[in-house]
Amino acid sequence: MPAQHGPRRARIAFSDSAAKQLDAITSEAELHALDRALVVISVDPEAGELLPGDSSGPRLRQYVDDVERVRLVYWVTALKTVVVVAFIEV
Repeated sequence: MPAQHGPRRARIAFSDSAAKQLDAITSEAELHALDRALVVISVDPEAGELLPGDSSGPRLRQYVDDVERVRLVYWVTALKTVVVVAFIEV
């Protein structure tokens, strides 16, 4: 019997500015909170709400976790396989 796998997760990629923000996080609690938020959007890239804007560029989404106090602004590629994080706030 073949092994059962769950749904495929999106791959997370960070923009240069998000990578700099990530490097600045030193608190273990903040890293844990960010990790939990990244898991949420990797499992369901449409978990965040669409931000207002035009269709000339990527449609930005915002995921907010009020319990963990994390905010991510990101977009999803056309293939919906890569979530690119554009902004991190912990």
